[in-house]
Amino acid sequence: MKRIFLIVLDSVGIGEMPDAADFGDEGSHTVRAAASSKYFSMPNMRKLGLFNIDGIETGDPEDTPMGAFARMAEASKGKDTTIGHWEIAGVISPQPLPTYPQGFPKEVIREFSEKTGCGVLCNRPYSGTEVIRDYGEQHMKSKDLIVYTSADSVFQVAAHEAVVPVEELYRYCQIARDMLVGRHGVGRVIARPFEGEPGSFSRTVRRHDFSLTPPKTTMLDLLAEHGKEVLGVGKIYDIFAGKSVTDFVRTSGNADGIDKTLAYMEREFEGLCFVNLVDFDMLYGHRNDVDGYAKALTYFDGRLPEILHKMREEDILMITADHGCDPSTPSTDHSREYTPLVMYGKNIPAGRNFGTRSTFADIGATALGYFGIELQIDGRSMLEE
Repeated sequence: MKRIFLIVLDSVGIGEMPDAADFGDEGSHTVRAAASSKYFSMPNMRKLGLFNIDGIETGDPEDTPMGAFARMAEASKGKDTTIGHWEIAGVISPQPLPTYPQGFPKEVIREFSEKTGCGVLCNRPYSGTEVIRDYGEQHMKSKDLIVYTSADSVFQVAAHEAVVPVEELYRYCQIARDMLVGRHGVGRVIARPFEGEPGSFSRTVRRHDFSLTPPKTTMLDLLAEHGKEVLGVGKIYDIFAGKSVTDFVRTSGNADGIDKTLAYMEREFEGLCFVNLVDFDMLYGHRNDVDGYAKALTYFDGRLPEILHKMREEDILMITADHGCDPSTPSTDHSREYTPLVMYGKNIPAGRNFGTRSTFADIGATALGYFGIELQIDGRSMLEE
């Protein structure tokens, strides 16, 4: 009964890629930034080999790592969640998804307004917490929807839960998703419900992402076709538009995500449990909170022994990331960085350095190789080496 638990530490990058300047991300190194905080401590990840990864340039390497490790380069032209996860699953994106640094074109907003019957506020790149602070009261009076974007390929719609019921907000976002294809095919349409009173608004946990369907066959598709289960924890179902995810749970944050992963570890299944832990990115990276980021990494590391304790004879644990989000740079957006890969299990060669990989897709290829499934995706299996 083979199982793989693939955990994505959302935005935990380990240093700028050679083309970082093309993305405005020179000098970015998310883990190094977090390690500058007095709250940073990752002894368990160190034992697995995190600080033995090529070029990580922070932390003390372990003399005898328990796991295998590699530095992952992103081959896709992007630095967002959708493209990063798709590449992990074996789909390299040669073109970046569209972004809107000046806001969405008038024709897009006009069509969205006509189809939803709602007016639109903002239509600019904005911080998610600041946009509800600045437009929340006006939204409550007018019932117009707050539409905004970021440096990522996202169309975000915020609404107060007392003004627009969450299910209605989801319906509006589905309308936007159906509209935004082709030239305006953003990676994600995101429902951003919030609550509270003017001066003290806060986002709720009922966020929901509406993603594009991956354009090619993914690791998830091949696993499902071969009768394996694909379990999603956190944003995984949304990122892959539900395609080939056989069961899933959404989460309210890292702690809940770890709890639900541990619950899946108790379950009898053969296949993949694909996990996204989003707090690093959402709560700390985008808010330039170095100490908060460090505390989140320390918290994950402190719970790692629980995960290792529940592993079975044929289980493999993979821990990686989808991009960077350095909390110490002036930018509050994602950063173009290498990502870590640490693998552990009785079938993984302890201490093996797999070097710098040319694509995140080697992760998906390695997972498929472990199940003996013929590759029909980008990437190369590390286990075959």
